[in-house]
Amino acid sequence: MHDSRKLGYAAPVAVTKTIELRTEVPGPRGRAILERKERVIANAKAITLPVVAAEARGATITDVDGNTFIDFTGGVGCLNVGHANPRVLEAAHEQLDRFTHTDFTVVPYEVYVTLAERLLERAPFRGHAKAAFFNAGTEAVENAVKFARLFTRRPAVIAFEGAFHGRTLLSMTLTSRPHPYKAGMGPLAPEVYRAPFPYEYRGIDAATALRELEALFVTQVAAEQVAAIVVEPVQGEGGFVPAPQEFMTGLRRICDEHGIVLVVDEVQTGFARTGKLFATEHYGIEPDLITLAKSIAGGLPLSAVLGKAEIMDAAHDGAVGGTYVGNPVAQAAALAVLDEEGLVERSQAIGEAMRARMHGWQERFPQIGDVRGLGAMLALELVRDPATKEPDPELAGSVIEAALERGLLLLKAGVHGNCIRVLCPLVIGDAELDEALGVWEHALEASLP
Repeated sequence: MHDSRKLGYAAPVAVTKTIELRTEVPGPRGRAILERKERVIANAKAITLPVVAAEARGATITDVDGNTFIDFTGGVGCLNVGHANPRVLEAAHEQLDRFTHTDFTVVPYEVYVTLAERLLERAPFRGHAKAAFFNAGTEAVENAVKFARLFTRRPAVIAFEGAFHGRTLLSMTLTSRPHPYKAGMGPLAPEVYRAPFPYEYRGIDAATALRELEALFVTQVAAEQVAAIVVEPVQGEGGFVPAPQEFMTGLRRICDEHGIVLVVDEVQTGFARTGKLFATEHYGIEPDLITLAKSIAGGLPLSAVLGKAEIMDAAHDGAVGGTYVGNPVAQAAALAVLDEEGLVERSQAIGEAMRARMHGWQERFPQIGDVRGLGAMLALELVRDPATKEPDPELAGSVIEAALERGLLLLKAGVHGNCIRVLCPLVIGDAELDEALGVWEHALEASLP
C-alpha cells in the first residue's frame, strides 16, 4: 500500500460522513435475499454489487441491513436527477392518480405531446423535428434504424468497435463486445458493418478512424447501400471514450456526401451527464436522429427517438410502436426531469472536481493509464504497465471491491473490463462527492502494491 504522506499527498478528509456501514456487505438480511434469488432467478441475472436496496435518496442507497452507501452507479446512468427525486415522484404520483395506460395510438393523452414539444425545444435540431417514444434504450436504437431504413430505402447500418447499443437482436448486433452480450446468440442481424472508433490512448486517432470508415465503402459495403451510421458521442460500455471533434465533424460530412442518416446514441450521455444537456452540443453538429433513454425519466422506463421531421415521417402507420411505449407515468416523470434546474452546471462542476483528483491519482499510480471523459462522465483506465498499456481488469475489480467494502458503489466499463466509470447522480452534494473520492483513493491505495 502506498503511504500518501510519504509521497507528499494529503488524503482528503470529508467534511461530513454519509457512508454508514453497520454490518459486513452483504449483511445477514441481504445474504438471505441473495440466497433466495439463486433459487428462483435465472443465472444470467448475476449480481454485480451484493447490496440489496431498501431505500435510496439523492446519491445514496441504504440496504436491507441498514448500511448506507454513496452511489456512483446511478442505476447505470438512469438517475442524473438522483434517487427518489421529489419533483419526479410528485409528477409520477399525480399521473398515477389519473390513469396508468391506454396505448397512445389507441387513446392518446396530452403528456405524450407535451413531452415531445419540450424535448424538441431543447434538442440540437435546426429545422422541424419530431419525436416517438418507447420503453428502453435498445428499442430506441432499433426504431431509429427503422426510421433510417424507411427514409433511405437502404438496408445497411454501420456501427463502431467498442460500441454498446443494447441487447435485442439488431442492437445486440450493433454492440461490439461478443462476451457477454453476443456469444452463442447467433445468427445475428444481417447488413451490419463495423469500423474503428477513435481511441487516442490506444493509438487510433480521428483521421485514422475516418479513413478506415471510408475504406469500408470500398471493401465491405457500398455507400449507397448504407441507411445509417450509429455512433455514441462518448462510448459508454466501451470505456467512456469521447469522440474527438474531428471525428464527429467527419461523420457529419461523410453522411451528407452519401445520403446516410447520422444516428447519435445519447442513451447514456444525455440529460447533462457530459456537461451539456445533449453531448452532441459539444461538437456543434446537427444529428439526423438522436436516441434517448436512461435518465430521461428519473429511473422510470422510457426512451425516445428525436429526429428531423422528414426522416421521422418516412415510417408508415404501424411501422413503429408497442403496447407500453410512451407510458404516461414515465412521461410525467420525464417532464419533471426537464424542470430540474442547474443540472448542466452541476455536471460541469462535478467533472472539474473529479478530474483534478483523478489526475492527482494518476501521478501517484502509474497503473492509471488514462483519465478521460466529458463533464461528469469520467473514467479511469487501469493497466498492468504504462508502457505496454496492457489492460488490467483484475485490478479494476479489486478497486471496485475495496471501494464497496468502504461504502462506495462503482462500476467497470471498457471492452477489456479494465476501466472504472462514474455515473453518480448529478445532485450529489460537495461533501458527499469529497467523501466518495476519498474512499476511491483509499481503495486504490489498498489495491496497489
